[in-house]
Amino acid sequence: MLYGILAASSALLLAAVLTGLLRMSALRLGIVDRRWRRPMPLSGGVAVVAATCVVAAVGDRQGSTPLGPEAGRLLIAGAAVALLGLVADVRRVKARFLVGGTAVAAVCVVPYEETGVPAGILAVGWIVFVALGFKALDHADGLAGTVGVVTAFGAAACAAAEVMDGLAVLLSVLAAALTGFLMHNWHPARAGLGACGALFTGFVLASAAVTTRAGQDLASNAAVLFALSALVAADVVLVVLARRLSGRSLLRPGPDHLAHRLRRLGLTPQGASVLLGVTAFGGVLVAVLVHLGWIAAGGVLWVAGGVLVLVVGLLLVRPRVKPAARSGVVPRPASPQVTTQLRVRNG
Repeated sequence: MLYGILAASSALLLAAVLTGLLRMSALRLGIVDRRWRRPMPLSGGVAVVAATCVVAAVGDRQGSTPLGPEAGRLLIAGAAVALLGLVADVRRVKARFLVGGTAVAAVCVVPYEETGVPAGILAVGWIVFVALGFKALDHADGLAGTVGVVTAFGAAACAAAEVMDGLAVLLSVLAAALTGFLMHNWHPARAGLGACGALFTGFVLASAAVTTRAGQDLASNAAVLFALSALVAADVVLVVLARRLSGRSLLRPGPDHLAHRLRRLGLTPQGASVLLGVTAFGGVLVAVLVHLGWIAAGGVLWVAGGVLVLVVGLLLVRPRVKPAARSGVVPRPASPQVTTQLRVRNG
């Protein structure tokens, strides 16, 4: 218990310090996200990965909390996925390479002897979906980090219930590292997570959840895993539907994610992230209660209903249309009186 607190504190401080120290280096090297109004240095991803791996590895080496073969293999595979994400941050990488690389790493961590091959293949697909979903969720200040912290604590609670101490500590360290990163990523953000940190976070969370649930019946597994990642699923489904209905390519970025649409409804950046974080917490809480057996797996239907309402409701929020030329409307010319007044004001 004492080591867990010490490890989490160390990860939080290390991630916070590294994010700040690497920020200027990321700007000089051009490791930035240009989707924002100003280039966003992507130092947070490297900081989160480094803090999580270093603190977990030191604890395992000292024997304070051995990770065990499952958590150790998961951490190595997660580091490989993070390296792939770092390459994507530095230079443009096609989506199929991100999907393929993440899938190969997922194949290496799924416990097929407990899940069976068919369920194991489904688990690989779900891990890839969550990892890429977290990458897509990194579209607003503080959002991916907040959802990652909430999900990590929920997955850690499930692992602790199964007496998987090494896995529980690893997830707690990840949650602490993300919290340290959030010190720089809360609005207005000074550093971003990037594909490196987002893919690593989603991969570790999904793989840990699959390992924790291995050996249990497929229906309850699907219920728990869905509830843990309900907000990620909502964002992906919303974007896919919006782009399909508008005839746009799925790979073409645009302001059609959850936080974007909430901003159009009048919420502040902080308000949107907090609201979505609370929504993610609701799904995670249901997942933990189902895992512990305190409520039936059917309770996840409420989470599914909430996701459906969220997606359909925000799908009705239309993007802002600028200048009249886009809509084919020709602006009316100003009246002679207005023209005369403008000439007088302009001298």
